Amino acid sequence: MRQIWKSFRALYFASLMMLIGSGLLSTYLALRLAADQVDGLWVGALMAANYIGLALGGKIGHRLIGRVGHIRAYATCAGIVGAAVLGHGLVDYLPAWIFLRMIVGLGMMCQYMVIESWLNEQASPKQRGMVFSGYMIASYLGLVLGQLILVVHPQLGPELLMLVAMCFTLCLVPVAMTRSIHPAPMRPAPLEPLFFMRRVPQSLTTVLSAGMIIGSFYGLAPLYAAQQGMSTEHVGLFMACCIGAGLVVQGPLGKLSDRYDRAWLIRGVAGLLVLAALPLAIFPNVPMEVLFAVGFVASLLQFSLYPLAVAFSNDHVEGERRVSLTAMLLMTYGIGASVGPLVSGVLMKQFGSNMLYAFVCFTALILVLRIRPKAVTNLHQVEDAPLHHIAMPDSMSSSPLVVALDPRVDEQVVQEQMQTAAEPEGQSPPEPQAEMETPERVVPSGEGVVRPVAVVDGDASAELPPSRPNAAPDASRDVGVDRPL
Repeated sequence: MRQIWKSFRALYFASLMMLIGSGLLSTYLALRLAADQVDGLWVGALMAANYIGLALGGKIGHRLIGRVGHIRAYATCAGIVGAAVLGHGLVDYLPAWIFLRMIVGLGMMCQYMVIESWLNEQASPKQRGMVFSGYMIASYLGLVLGQLILVVHPQLGPELLMLVAMCFTLCLVPVAMTRSIHPAPMRPAPLEPLFFMRRVPQSLTTVLSAGMIIGSFYGLAPLYAAQQGMSTEHVGLFMACCIGAGLVVQGPLGKLSDRYDRAWLIRGVAGLLVLAALPLAIFPNVPMEVLFAVGFVASLLQFSLYPLAVAFSNDHVEGERRVSLTAMLLMTYGIGASVGPLVSGVLMKQFGSNMLYAFVCFTALILVLRIRPKAVTNLHQVEDAPLHHIAMPDSMSSSPLVVALDPRVDEQVVQEQMQTAAEPEGQSPPEPQAEMETPERVVPSGEGVVRPVAVVDGDASAELPPSRPNAAPDASRDVGVDRPL
């Protein structure tokens, strides 16, 4: 592990600084608007704009990276994000803030794509699991440290915006200074919404609900805590405590996920979340000690839904479709994270701050009712399922490229799905350069394979297995996770 940290410390540092800035910016904007007596609807709209930008950044980022390369794309987006952050301090017009927040999300998604493709390029197949773990730890640690800055500097002045801009400037340094050859550009993973809606409907329902809950939490939990009478320092501690719960729960959650049925775990976690958040939903004001304790327990549960849904869906989707699956999960999460803050912001404006956790309870209750483990037919379960649980980041602090770091997915399959983009005519290939820590690995390229479609048990979305020499047909590969709800 020490060797991995040494080899990838530059990229981990870039991720750390990005998430420090992102976490601090979200909480700062919520507290700033709360201090100005602004409705929770605007706070929710700001967070929704951030997730809309993240969703749009996946498409735009691919085009930008393919046109100018990874380093130039990262430098461009880091500069734009830093300028957009400082723009919040120049204008007080809230619609302009929403636009700037969307620009921040768009630029950060491009930065995520650069870092993740670079990690995949330099990681050997045996290291990919540990490399991804280090990336996830850096992401969570950055979010926690961003909240703790408010404890050290509780004044909500322009200094905090300068500090956020400084973080996005510093994250540019290790990428701009690298001597490595940047990874080859990859094309976007194809989306197959109808296929996945038929194949893994319960997983998509869970991801959508998790996006609504976590998006509302990041956008409105600082406002909720401030309306409970907390000072800026205590709000920072509360947010750090809750986000830290997301990192703490990953280890125990992985052991439970590998041992017990994941559909029942999703339903059980959602039921416990209803009970855990109920006190904060019922009582308008609670003591600070109760708020910290209940908020920590509720965060343990809410940050468990997305990783369980990802693991559950991977158990029932063939390896050659997992890049597309990751893109579909992120898009579904982004939709939920855009809608959730708006709905919960309206409820908080009309009925009070405790409506944030009432919204959490209601969303989790719907999940309990919609997730039906008995409806899981296991007809589409892949070989050797359930696959080993892999801890996932809590929010859209990743892109579809992160699936390349998942040790459950064959790297050759990833390269076939997201093949190297063709170079423009007349452009000479880049000259070799010296690499830093790891030797260059050849990235194969090739055209994607169009596979035939067959009707299996009345489901026209099932895919025929690829032909393999001297291999008997395997019916278990053509089956899906669960019946449509």
